[in-house]
Amino acid sequence: MVFSGSVEILFNIQYLTNPFYKFTMTQSLIPVPSGVFQVLETPITSDESFNSPLKLSLVLPTYKEADNIQSIVEILSNLLDQTIPGEYELIVVDDNSPDHTWKLALELTSDYPQLRVMRRIEEKGLSTAVIRGWQVARGEILGVIDADLQHPPEVLTQLLQEMEKGADLALASRHVEGGGVSEWSIIRRFLSRGAQMLGLLILPEVISRLSDPMSGYFMVRRSAIIGRSLSPVGYKILIEVAARGRIRWIAEAGYVFRERQAGESKVTWKQYIEYIQHLLRLRLSISARFIQFCLVGLSGVVVDMGFLYLLSDPNTLGLPLTRSKIIAAELAIINNFLWNDLWTFGDISRRQPGKRQRLKRLIKFNIICLAGLILNVLFLNIFYNLFNINQYIANFLAIGLVTLWNFWFNSKLSWRVTEVDK
Repeated sequence: MVFSGSVEILFNIQYLTNPFYKFTMTQSLIPVPSGVFQVLETPITSDESFNSPLKLSLVLPTYKEADNIQSIVEILSNLLDQTIPGEYELIVVDDNSPDHTWKLALELTSDYPQLRVMRRIEEKGLSTAVIRGWQVARGEILGVIDADLQHPPEVLTQLLQEMEKGADLALASRHVEGGGVSEWSIIRRFLSRGAQMLGLLILPEVISRLSDPMSGYFMVRRSAIIGRSLSPVGYKILIEVAARGRIRWIAEAGYVFRERQAGESKVTWKQYIEYIQHLLRLRLSISARFIQFCLVGLSGVVVDMGFLYLLSDPNTLGLPLTRSKIIAAELAIINNFLWNDLWTFGDISRRQPGKRQRLKRLIKFNIICLAGLILNVLFLNIFYNLFNINQYIANFLAIGLVTLWNFWFNSKLSWRVTEVDK
């Protein structure tokens, strides 16, 4: 790991006497780490005075936040000085804002010695800014909060309490008791909830653990993400951390999302597209099991089509079409079950030995696939009749959604480790 942007902007050297900080500070920009987005056990720094560990490192990713930076630094500093004096640092990571947010933040370091500033020129994006900040951070707990004052700073104390209880991840949520949004339009509320539902379909094993997967306000234990290669897209870093980190215990605290008082909103349609891209990338990268499930499903299509021809074609057995389809579908389901039991979920099946356990899994698999068939017909009709989508494209979309349905429920019900024969 090396640093980019080696030229540092030096300000007057001030010798600060502070009961909580036992070092002399030279006010300068933090060099920007380069290379892979990976948090190490110790901070990446060329300054030995920034090697001593702290309890909390809180990153504030910024872009054009000149109107808010002084207020957020002052509020956070006052709050954390009362809560964990001398055991925290604030790290502003600015993407070379044209309003010189980074410069204004740097000028504040003389009054707030716990504040550090990084200016990124070559890289852009909120999620990568957070990781670059964490890479140079000294905290045992790493956190992120928006600099626009839409995240109420007082919730930090609740998140810290949860981390001190042993949580690996503590997030501020709009969707638990005490949470909400202030003046969002119906469209924005719909998009937010829709994004969460889409996440449940694409990445259920991660999104189902988070009441507010779109939250950008959280803390994570450093040890939970040490050495993990992170590859976020866009603005939503929480999903990346939850998916790739060693996260066992997740705690949540409610907060009300505030309206921006100064500066301009960064929310555009691009962020929603990047969110979908991120979900799909995670789906492919962390779930070989899902790909195996899809491949088995393709073999089931071959079995279904083959037996349908064999049973119904006048040149073969010539059975009625409906009866042939029912038999062919059931044989395809059995084919899929056997391959999934042996290959896709083989590691779980081996912990559920015995004919009785296998029969239970087969029955559950049948029921879920039957429900999936009903959903398939429902989605097909919705796409075709309501949205006037081509019938073949509509069928393809319906199959895709039902595949996600089948994988999710089978992974949670058919191959769930519960009762094991001794």
